Amino acid sequence: MPPSLFNRTPQPPTYRILVPLGGNPSDEVALRLACDIAKKEKGRVQAVYVIEVRRTQALDAELPPELEQGEVILREAEALGSQLQTEIDTELLQAREVGPAVVDEACDRGVQLIVMGLPYKRKFGDFSLGRSAPYILKHAPCRVWILREPPAAAE
Repeated sequence: MPPSLFNRTPQPPTYRILVPLGGNPSDEVALRLACDIAKKEKGRVQAVYVIEVRRTQALDAELPPELEQGEVILREAEALGSQLQTEIDTELLQAREVGPAVVDEACDRGVQLIVMGLPYKRKFGDFSLGRSAPYILKHAPCRVWILREPPAAAE
């Protein structure tokens, strides 16, 4: 008798991990961690690069230098995934701000975890998370892991 379509055991949802990339040295650490988790959880890694478009430009404006930079960063992510034997899906986005774009992507993809690397930045002499990280921490629909570079890397 053929298996019934109604008596199937439901498959657990795929564990999805989103890694926003910014071209920082900490991106590689974040990707490696995401790949390790994806292997253990039999999950998928989605790497995104967001091009910030000025408000004076159309959102779909062609920005060749930024586009090329994003494509290079995403190709490097794919190469690292190959090296680690983990498939990394990549996507290039254009948005007004990185934070809302990452949160929207996390919602759209139903991710369970965002892993992001941050450079050690100083603003007025004090450590600063920048604009995107606080927004993502506040609005993300899932867990967020932040990997900050050590202060020595910023100097």
